[in-house]
Amino acid sequence: MALRYKALDRVLNLPILLAMSKVQPIRPISDPPALHDRAMDNLRFIRETMERASAFTAVPGWGLVVVGMLAMFGAQFTTQIIFQKSWLLSWVGIAIASLLISVLAMNRKAQAADSSLLSTPARKFWLSLTPPLFAGALLTVVIWQIKRPDLLPGLWLLLYGTGIVTAGAFSVRIVPLMGLCFMLFGTMTLFFPIAWGNYMMALGFGGLHIIFGIMIARKYGG
Repeated sequence: MALRYKALDRVLNLPILLAMSKVQPIRPISDPPALHDRAMDNLRFIRETMERASAFTAVPGWGLVVVGMLAMFGAQFTTQIIFQKSWLLSWVGIAIASLLISVLAMNRKAQAADSSLLSTPARKFWLSLTPPLFAGALLTVVIWQIKRPDLLPGLWLLLYGTGIVTAGAFSVRIVPLMGLCFMLFGTMTLFFPIAWGNYMMALGFGGLHIIFGIMIARKYGG
């Protein structure tokens, strides 16, 4: 009797079993990603996150020392021709040479640290530094045209310091401190006698670069 009920139960459930065997998933089940691919994606995410959070540490200490020595030599060389056209051209040349020295020294330090000047912190550093320098270059032309070259030393120091402060937000702590010192020197220069302009640039672009360059080289490497 029990066997008869079991046979009847199988016959009654046969259509249901056949229907269930024909059920297909709505979406095709894809193969799970390979373990290697998932690991690479995780590593890429971690690296990008750390890169965005890290600071730009390729500020060159000894490069700043060289820039400072060049500025002190330029200040001494241009003392007798202050506020003349040759004075302006001399300082523009010094600025261009200093920029080249700084970039080369930064690149060398970045390569030594297995980094790049195009990394995320470096791009933030450059994007923060460039606008004040561009404003300084533009105002230099305007101020020279209105024949007020006596304002240039204070303006250069102040805007250069502003750029260092804003860019220093993405670098080590000593960099924005250096920028604040430049801003202080620029502010004082704007209110000091005109004849002090070249000496203040010697102390600022020369002395501050040398002092902070040595501090950066000793604490954070060349």
